[in-house]
Parts: sequence; structure tokens; C-alpha cells
Amino acid sequence: MMLKEKYLPLVSGWTHSGITCVIFLAVICCRTVASDVKNVILEIVKGQKEFNIPIFTANRKLVASVNGGLHDPSYLVFNSAWGSEQSQHVTKRFKYPSLSGIKKPRSEQDIAFMSILELGELIKTKQLTSKELTKFFLKRLKRYNHALEAVVTYTEELAYKQAKEADKLLAQGVYLGPLHGIPYGLKDIIAVPHYKTTWGSTSFKNQVLDIEAWVYKRLKSAGAVLVAKLVSGSLAYDDIWFGGRTRNPWNIEEFSTGSSAGPAASTSAGMVPFAIGSETAGSVTYPAARCGVTALRPTFGTVGRTGVMSLSESLDKLGPFCRSATDCAIILDAIRGKDPDDLSSRDILLDDPFSVDITKLTVGYLEDAEMEVVHVLASKGVNMIPFKLNYTVDSVQGILNFTMDVDMLAHFDEWQRSGKDDVYEAQEQWPTELRRARVIPAVDYVQAQRARGKLIREVRESFTVDAFIGNATDWERVCLGNLVGLPVIVVPTGFKNIPNPPPNNTTRRRTTITTGIYAPPERDHIALALAMAYQSVTNHHRQQPPIDDLGPNDPIPSSPTSS
Repeated sequence: MMLKEKYLPLVSGWTHSGITCVIFLAVICCRTVASDVKNVILEIVKGQKEFNIPIFTANRKLVASVNGGLHDPSYLVFNSAWGSEQSQHVTKRFKYPSLSGIKKPRSEQDIAFMSILELGELIKTKQLTSKELTKFFLKRLKRYNHALEAVVTYTEELAYKQAKEADKLLAQGVYLGPLHGIPYGLKDIIAVPHYKTTWGSTSFKNQVLDIEAWVYKRLKSAGAVLVAKLVSGSLAYDDIWFGGRTRNPWNIEEFSTGSSAGPAASTSAGMVPFAIGSETAGSVTYPAARCGVTALRPTFGTVGRTGVMSLSESLDKLGPFCRSATDCAIILDAIRGKDPDDLSSRDILLDDPFSVDITKLTVGYLEDAEMEVVHVLASKGVNMIPFKLNYTVDSVQGILNFTMDVDMLAHFDEWQRSGKDDVYEAQEQWPTELRRARVIPAVDYVQAQRARGKLIREVRESFTVDAFIGNATDWERVCLGNLVGLPVIVVPTGFKNIPNPPPNNTTRRRTTITTGIYAPPERDHIALALAMAYQSVTNHHRQQPPIDDLGPNDPIPSSPTSS
């Protein structure tokens, strides 16, 4: 008789929590003499009943009765800084380039794709009011959302209230800066009072949190106008949510990928000038690459996360989806800084990306880098050299999965134990991963964090350049970048034909090509400066997706031409 068949009844009472698997793994690994097995199991069961389970129960009641990780954060805090010194300083704001002579375009389509600085100049010079701009982008959101499925909630009443206040301040001679009166969207894991924060999930689709997220407060104080809560994949996993599946504006036959699906698609389609998304493991880089927008995953700890649904406190980051690297720098400047309620948040001293002398930089390029970027930066005086990031840790992807899945389970323990995962939108996603996470021994979770520390040390030693260029969606690199806390900016670099185009290849749909510019932690300004330099002489980031006119003989239905 197999050990499991013989002794399973002894521990069957705790199978719901995965303890059975852990006990048998422990027995099999630690005992080779069959006569010892029964006594070992009885000893473990006794300890489990008298010691472990009461502690499990007490802790769950204390901190795990509410889902989402919004309260009682872990005090095991990750610091992505490469050094032990803690600098004391006052955050200095970036000095943005000034624009003059900007005129309101005749075409509404051109207005939709103007940069933040350009739109800000129209408001500052009173060629457009914030109320007019807000109405314009709300109209675009409603016009294209049926095709893209990118919006969860229109915050129309709030938007007009904030726009009215922006116009009033300007009339009084008060100008708050480049975001004054500019509409934007938030990924729907970011809480805003009086509006639903659904986390993209059927389980929470009617949830209203009386919490004002720190990043929302920062943007509100800068004068920005919230027009919509944008799609998050269900519980921040991929692009499937309770209302459908978000599509890619450049090719609406395919989906946007990544849980920051709504911010990426909405920015790409000119439905908002910018949006805030999040990344734990690819949810900025993947949808930005798929939808062809410029997006920044900043250094871990740069942007506070109070009021944001948590997957993993040592991995979660907030970042902007924008028209350009310049816009990303403006948004980062507005939302960075110490969040007093986020233990991992720090006042990180960043140099002004608009003042970086790129001719003094040495930048590496990996084998999968887009060579146009390499050649353009070389032509602008950057020292470009072939590069490879070396490390010996061969379990990078597993370390990330262990970390993310166990942390996620801690934040949604009640949700899973109560069986609510049975109605999750994609059963092969979180439900499968969290059941697996339930049986990861605590000691092996800790060993994964020790291996993560070894990886960080090796990457630090190997990072001998100021920045490097490489594919932004290579999964190993996505995992490594998030474990180490590296900033990366995703930059559009061109287009290619879609796979299996319609007859005569007359479609205007395209597959976007992008690359990533990576920097060491706390060197976000270097990645931004390099991206701005590249975009100053190219126009890939200015292209507009064909959501109104896909081309003749294309069988995919276009978006409507009127609201």
C-alpha cells in the first residue's frame, strides 16, 4: 500500500488548506524508514492541531478577513536602492521645456493626439478651457469604448467639477503647471471615493471604497481632471475582466494583453492624453508594447501605492502611459515622492531628465535591441556598446512566481477560502496559481527571497553601463526587472504587417514594434533622457491607430464615426 493511501485518513481533515500535501512532502523528504512514518505524521498532525491551526485562525481573523491588501501591509519591506546610505534631501522638480506659438488644430483628431505640454499651452493661453477639453475626451471615450472595452466607469460628474475648478483658478491668475485642467484615466485598482473600484472582478464589481488613493491625490493637486476608471484585468491579471476583454487599437482583432489593458488602449486610441497603470510582472510593459504607446515602469518605491489593490508589496509599481517620453517625465514628476502610508515608498533623488548630457553616457545594447534606436542615439553622441547582463541565478521566473503568488494569496485569502475564485473570469489564471501557492512551504518562500537577494547583487555587479537597450517583453527580463526594481521605458520604434492579413493586404491594422530602455534603480532620469533624445528625431510615437478606418476589404468592423 502506498504511504499516501495508508496515512491520508490521519490528515484528511485539513485537506482544504493544502496541509496534506505539505505533510506528505515533508515525510517523504525527511524519512526513509517506513516504520517511522506513522509516528512522524501523528506528531505533525498533533502540532498542526494544537499549535499551527490556532495561529492560522487567529491571524486570518486579524488581518485576512478583508481582500485586496489595502490594510495591514507586510513589514517585510523591499528596498530597491543599490546602497545602504539613506540620503536626506528636498525633492527638486523637473524643469520642463517651454512651448510657444501652439495653436489649436482645426481637426479634433489632431487635438486628441496632442502632447500634455501642447494641450497645457492651449489651456494656459485660453484657446481651450478645461471644461471643453474634458467634454471632448469624455465624448471620445464613449465613442470608442464599445469597440475597445477599455472603460469601467465614466467619472463624468467629478470630471466637470474638477474642470470647473481648473478654469476658475486660471481666471484668477493661478496656474498649477502642465497638468492644469488636463483629463486622464486611472486603472480601476486605484481607489477614488464615491466611485466603484472593481479591480476588474465579478466578485468586486459593485465595490465602492471610501479611500482616496495617494496617486490620485497627487494628480488632483496638480490640477489634472479624472474622466474615467479604466479597465484592469480581473484582480490585475491579463486583459480579461468582468465586462469583456480589452482590445488593441492598432489591431482590434487582437487583445491588449497585460492587466493595465485600459490605460494602454485608451492612451493609444487618443481617448485620454495619459493614464496611470500598474505593474507587478509585465502589466505596464506588455500592454504598452502591444498598443504602441510610451510607458514608464519607474524604480520600485518611486510612486506611493496607498489606496491601490495589492498583489505583492515588494513588486507592485505605478507608472504612466503617455504619448511620449516627455509626457512620462511630466507625470512622473507629479506623482513621485514619499507616501507616508506606503512602507516601501521613498523620496528618491532623481536628476532632471531634461538636463541630462547624454553624450557623457555609455549605453549597452542587447542582441534583441531595436537597432534603429542604437543608431539614432549613437548619432546624437551617446557611446553605444554591445552588452550582456550576466548572472548565475537560473530560477528568476520561479522566484517571481513564488513571490507574487504567495503575496497575492495573502491579500485574497478570504476570497479563495470562501470559494469565490470559482466565479473568476479565467479559471486557468489566478484560481490555478493561488491553489498552487497554498502549498508552497514558508521556508521555500524565504529561500526564494534569499535567491532574489543573490540575483540583485549579481545584476548590480554586471550593470557596468549607464543604461541598456533591449526587448521590453522578454519574459525572463520582465521577471528580472521587477525582482530587482529596475526602471524601464517602453518606446515605439515602428510597425510591421499583421499576421494573416485580409486579401490584397489592404488593411491599415498594424503590429507595433517597441523596445525598452533600462536603467539602474533611481536612474529613471537616464532612461527618460535617452527616450526623449530618440523621439526628438523620430515620429513613431506620433502615429495614430486606424480605429475609424481599417482599410478596404477588411472584414473586422470599424468603430463608429459618431457618438
